[in-house]
Parts: sequence; structure tokens; C-alpha cells
Amino acid sequence: MENRQQWGSRYGFIMAAVGSAVGLGNIWRFPAVAYENGGGAFFLPYLFALLTAGIPILILEFTIGHKYRGSAPLSFFRISKKAEWLGWWQVLISFVICTYYAVIISWAVKYTIYSVGTQWGAKPDKFLFGKVLKVSETPGDIGSLVPGVVIPLLFVWAVTLFVLYRGVSRGIEKLNKIFIPTLVIMFLIIVIRALSLDGAADGLNAFFKPNWDKILDGKVWVAAYGQIFFSLSIGFAIMLTYSSYLPKKSDINNNAFITGFANSGFELLAGIGVFAALGFMAKQQGVPIDQVVSSGIGLAFVVFPSIINEFPGWNGLFGILFFLSLVFAGMTSLISIVETFVAGVQDKFNISRTKAVLAGGLTATVISLLFATNGGLYLLDIVDYFINNFGVALAGLVEIILMAWFFKGLTGLQKHANEISDFRTGAWWKFCLAILTPLVLGYMMFDNIRQNLAKNYEGYPTSLIVFAGVVVAAVVILVAVLLPLKRWKANANAEDKKGVA
Repeated sequence: MENRQQWGSRYGFIMAAVGSAVGLGNIWRFPAVAYENGGGAFFLPYLFALLTAGIPILILEFTIGHKYRGSAPLSFFRISKKAEWLGWWQVLISFVICTYYAVIISWAVKYTIYSVGTQWGAKPDKFLFGKVLKVSETPGDIGSLVPGVVIPLLFVWAVTLFVLYRGVSRGIEKLNKIFIPTLVIMFLIIVIRALSLDGAADGLNAFFKPNWDKILDGKVWVAAYGQIFFSLSIGFAIMLTYSSYLPKKSDINNNAFITGFANSGFELLAGIGVFAALGFMAKQQGVPIDQVVSSGIGLAFVVFPSIINEFPGWNGLFGILFFLSLVFAGMTSLISIVETFVAGVQDKFNISRTKAVLAGGLTATVISLLFATNGGLYLLDIVDYFINNFGVALAGLVEIILMAWFFKGLTGLQKHANEISDFRTGAWWKFCLAILTPLVLGYMMFDNIRQNLAKNYEGYPTSLIVFAGVVVAAVVILVAVLLPLKRWKANANAEDKKGVA
């Protein structure tokens, strides 16, 4: 078995970590979340959540990966043989996410091409759902494969697997060094252009105007923690895996702060660009801002094409820049997601990186074809909702509780991080992880369960909710519990297993 690979430079690691954190959600989720939860006032709980949950968990996962030098399953195994299942749970969550995340990137690839001549026409909604995705009328009706989605999907997977085959420094690091600076430049051009449009000031006013009454609403604070948690790639093995490739001398604490603030900085930039464009759209249509605010797939593939249609010139160029930004942001995140189970398979089954990439990548590619069918959009929506709310969030909560209360590991991990970092964390770090964050995430889980017991998500049929949501989340946990039954190779404990206390 080859020696564990390493990043070529600290800059390369930070670009990769930022590339993982900066994804589609930064562009199409954050602006709407901020607007709906108090506008400018939302930034106070958002910053508080970043400092009390986001960065502390980043430091935790960076430290675990760096100290125990393994994939998530191997690192947790080295902490305690009873914790390996947690690593597999996080890895399998990543596996599920990558199968549909690649499909969304394939849509962005296709829309980059459609931008030439604004081929979506005057009705982007009908173009997306009717011509591009060919969505079946009935949720649960899988239908057949949609060739127009399958072809760019296979392209996305080919690029992803090639980069992963090239390895950590020659593949992942090189790609992120190119993609992340290019992404920032492209999005800056988009923002500058959007700010020059008539109505942009109205959009920015709607985005930044603080509604201080919202600050007293507990749901706003929960929304802030949720946004930080889901946007930083924490809780599903990515940051732990990436940090396992760091050299022994690494500034863990500073790396976490740089990654956290870089991610938030891009979210703010995205919010400015999106709301400037929405302000222009509202002005053109003569309607209030709140009537054009959207998020997710609707914002990216329906609202933005509508905005681009209204541009006074250079429509196609703006479209290419926007959708290419989605491709770049999505690809850097997808590669980090797939790397988690490539590393886990490689460690557990003692096989070469090439075999791990082929085994994991090709399996994910085949499964992703399910989301490239006529009924794929419904499956994607449900799987994404359940795997995030009852996978990522729950796995993150369990990770924090186990490390803080059962393995009593925070003191040892803090000591390890402080010894190799330029500045030391103090009591705030342990308080946030042991008390504050578990309380907030625990409430989030309770509220999610309560809402889902009251009514089906988005009114989908119960059978589809069970099949695409509950069963998927349950199978992930079941497989995670079974995989530790296979023994590790003899030297699994060789790397610095000194306990976590």
C-alpha cells in the first residue's frame, strides 16, 4: 500500500478546503435564507453561528484528520474501535450526496451552452421542466433516461474521476488552485455587471435592510446555524479527510478561520450579486422584490435565465459566466465529496487509489443515472432533503456529542491543535462544542422531526417519501453499522493511536 499522500502546499490545502465549502448552496441558498430571516439583521446570528459552531467544528475535524492520519472510518477507529461506524456513516452520506449533486452540475454544464443565444426562450420554467429535464407529471413515475441530461452527467463524472485518479497534490490541489481563483474572478464580473443595472439599489436595500424584530425569533438563529452547518462541508467526512493529507507541521486553527471566513465572504458576494439582479428583474416587471425572490433550482435555472433575458446587452456572456460559476463551484465540492469514500475504501480494503476511484466512482455514476430520468427531479428533491436533515445534521450532532461527552476527547484534540498552531483556542472552543452547538443542533433535529410527522415534505406521496427519504437514510445507517464487522489490516493502529484524552 502506498504511503499516505500529502498536499503540495498550505495554499493548496486551503484552496481545496475553500473549494469544498464553496458550492451551489452559497450561490442559490444563502441569499434567500438571509433575506427571509431579517435581511441585514441576519448577519448578527450568522456571524455568531460561524464563530460558535462553524469554525469550532472545522477545528475539530481538521484536528481529528491531522492527528489520526486516516479517512473518516480509520480516524474514528483509531479514536475508539466503537466509533468506526460513525466514520462510515459520514462517508456513506457523502456517497449519496454525490450521486445527485453531479446531476445538478450537469444541468449547469448544459445551461452554459444554452446561454449562447439564450436558448431557453421567453419561458425558462417550461424550458427547464419540459424540454431539458422532461419531468414526468406524477411524482414517483421514474420513466426513462433523459439523454440530454445523461451526456453532460457522464462528462462531469469523467472529469471528477480523472482528477481523483491523479491524486491529492497532482489532481485535487491543482484543480482547486485553478478553479477557485477563476470562480471568484467570474463572480466578481457578474456582481459588477449586476450592480450597474437599473433597480440594483432596490435589490441591495431589500437584502441588507435590517429587520431587527427578527432577532428575537429563535427560528432565525436556528436558520443561521443551519446555513453555517450545511455550507461549510462539516459533518460528512470531507474536512476530516482533507486534513489527513496535511503535513505534520500545520497551522490547524488558522486554517479553520481562513476557510470559514473565505466561505462566508463568498456567500456575501453571492448575496450582493443575486439581489442586485433580482432588483433589476423586479424593476423590469414592475413588482415588489419579494415577488421575485427565489432559491435553489428555481433561482438558478428559472429566475436567472429570466433576468438574463431582460439584460440590455451581452446576455449570452452573462449567462455563460453565471452557469460556468455554478459548474466550477459544484465541481470543487463534488470532488471533495467523492474523495471521502475513495479514501475510506482505500484504507479499509487496502487497495490502490486507482481501484478505489474506479470502484467508488463507477458505482456512484451508475446510481446517479436514477436522477437523470423523467422522475429524477422528484427523487433528487426528497433524497437531498432527508440526507441533509436526517443525515448530515444528525451525524454532525452525534460526532460532537461522542467526542465531547463519551470519548472525552476535546482536551487532547485541543492540545494537539494548539501545539502546531500560531494561536491557541481556549475555553470557548470546548464550551461551544460541548454545550452550545449540541443544544442548537438538537433543537434543529427535534423541529425537523416534528414538522415531518405533521405533514409530508412538499406534500409528496407517503410511499415516495418512505422510498426516497426514510429508506435511503436508514440504509445508510445500517450499512455503516455493518462495515466495521470487517477487520482492518494489521497496521490500522500504527499511526499515533495515543488516545484522545
